[in-house]
Amino acid sequence: MVFQTYALYPHLTVRNNMALGIKQAGQPADQVAARIDTASKMLSLEEYLDRFPAELSGGQRQRVANGRAVVREPELFLFDEPLSNLDAALRVNTRLEIARLHHDLKATMIYVTHDQVEAMTLADKIVVLNGGVVEQIGSPMELYNNPANVFVAGFIGSPQMNFIDAEKLDDNGAKKIGIRPEHISVDREEGRWSGKVLHAEHLGADTILYMETDHIGLLTVRLFGQHDFDADDRLFATPEPGSIFRFDADGRAIAS
Repeated sequence: MVFQTYALYPHLTVRNNMALGIKQAGQPADQVAARIDTASKMLSLEEYLDRFPAELSGGQRQRVANGRAVVREPELFLFDEPLSNLDAALRVNTRLEIARLHHDLKATMIYVTHDQVEAMTLADKIVVLNGGVVEQIGSPMELYNNPANVFVAGFIGSPQMNFIDAEKLDDNGAKKIGIRPEHISVDREEGRWSGKVLHAEHLGADTILYMETDHIGLLTVRLFGQHDFDADDRLFATPEPGSIFRFDADGRAIAS
C-alpha cells in the first residue's frame, strides 16, 4: 500500500525505508539488495539511497513510498491519494511515473483519488463512488461520453459540465440539461444564446470564458487555442448538435 502521507521512517535512509518490509518478511540479504537495486533504477532513486527523508523533496519522498511497495513484488497495489501532498508540477511528473510503473510491472493497481484528472489519465477502469454508493463503472471515455447521472457528469470533465434547468430550454421531458464547455462555440454576430463575458481565462492552449447569458444563466465555455475575448464582450453561444445530455428528476441520464 502507498499512503497519502508517505509514512516514511525519518530515522531510516531511503535504502532502509525501502528494505524494511521485506527484511521483516525474512527475505535473504542478497535478494533484498537486488530488489532495492531494481526498484531504485526504475524510480531513478539510485543517488538518494543513503539520504534520509528530511533531505528529499516531496516528489522524491513519494518515489520512495512507491519503491517500498515495488520491492515487495505484490500482485496488487493500493494507492491512497498519493499525489495530494504534491504541488502541481510534481503531480504531473509523479503521475507519469505511476503510469510507467503500471506499464512496466503489469500489476493490478487500485488508486483512490478525488482528482478527476488523475482518474482520467491513469485508469483503465474507473469506479465512481458517491457517499459509499457506486454511481458508475467504466473506462474514462465511457464515463465522459455516457455518464449515468448528474453526479458522474459533473465529476468527469474539466471545466465541469454546464447544467441548465430544462424548463429554460422548453424541454418538458427532462429536469436538467448538461452541456460540456468544450461542446459550445461562440460568435460575435449570431448564435442560440446571447450573453456577456464575465471573465476570460487565457491559458495559451485554451481559452475559458465565463458568460452570463440573458436566458439560461452562467455558462462556461472552453475554446481550444487563443481567442481575443475579454470581460464585458457581448457574444452568442451555441451548443454542438448531438452533444447535449438530458437528466430526469432523479438525476439519471435519459437515453437519447
